[in-house]
Amino acid sequence: MSSAPPHHDQDADPLPGKLAELLDMGFERVEAPPVTTESVRLDKCTHKLSQFRPAMGTFISVSVLHESEAQAEEAIGRSFEEMERLVDVFNRWDHTTALAQLNERGVLRDAPPELVQVVSESLRYGQKSAGAFDVSVKPLVDIFIERLAEGETSPPDRAEVREALELVGSQNIAVDEGTIVFERSGMGITLDGIAKGHIVDRVGSVLQNQGITSYLINAGGDIRSAGTKENRLPWTVAVQDPLKRDNFPDVIELGDGAVATSGSYEIYFDRERLHHHVVSSRSGVSPRQSTSVSVMAPTTMAADALATAVFVMRPEAALGFVNSLPHCECLIIDAAGIQQRSRGWKSAKPMPS
Repeated sequence: MSSAPPHHDQDADPLPGKLAELLDMGFERVEAPPVTTESVRLDKCTHKLSQFRPAMGTFISVSVLHESEAQAEEAIGRSFEEMERLVDVFNRWDHTTALAQLNERGVLRDAPPELVQVVSESLRYGQKSAGAFDVSVKPLVDIFIERLAEGETSPPDRAEVREALELVGSQNIAVDEGTIVFERSGMGITLDGIAKGHIVDRVGSVLQNQGITSYLINAGGDIRSAGTKENRLPWTVAVQDPLKRDNFPDVIELGDGAVATSGSYEIYFDRERLHHHVVSSRSGVSPRQSTSVSVMAPTTMAADALATAVFVMRPEAALGFVNSLPHCECLIIDAAGIQQRSRGWKSAKPMPS
């Protein structure tokens, strides 16, 4: 996402919207304009309220439709309170959070239920994807982060990568009755590829519990929607061009569901742009077959995790994988700009220029 708030007149920004600063991938606070709110009366019975805030290293927009403007505003406020609460669980850069404590100690007893749930789901997606999604890649990511912080622009040598790979492997993470244990000393996890999706789902749940049945949440490209927008039309989302040209590769419609994108075009660790924020737990380096992967799924957490997994896979294998999953679809744009779609991926009518 750019450093400006989302476009107010569109349902959702192009996907994904990740700031260029490296640490933003780990929910660091960003310097940003103050909270902005827009309210539009659509008809005599319906208000559309949209609020934009900086959070999780990006900008978050929540748009809701409701007959009561006051109730819509209260629902959005409560949803952002839930977001802030969960950020304080999953921010691995703040040493006081549960996730940071787990990474520091290698064991966490009486872990927050949200952390237990997301780690458990991470392990499940790791198994489902045959290791393509692996939250234990933190030691590998840390190598690149440390080199970047020191001003190095060349990738680490193979010896460093091999040493870090010894600490990678989700099979060495155990979760049991509120306790999470790393079975190898020096391990660590990064939940950047799944936690934001979980948080967006929770924001949606809060809105629904407050009586909101039509909404769109955009957390820097992790998007969840329910119901319809004005005039009973579906919400629309534009997929961003990896080459940053003016045209969008595709536009999709969302009802009750989610979409997330994983891309290689925002954050790089080296001058040649061969190493980016997605790292394979198998090879220890960044996959280069694809530049962008968008996944539609019933929940944002599923879309988030699957987008990362599909990005790590070769496109042909990834399509077969997604085609085997119920209620999931994907759009893959490879390094040559060629688009490949799963069997049920449906494009919407192109948005006007």
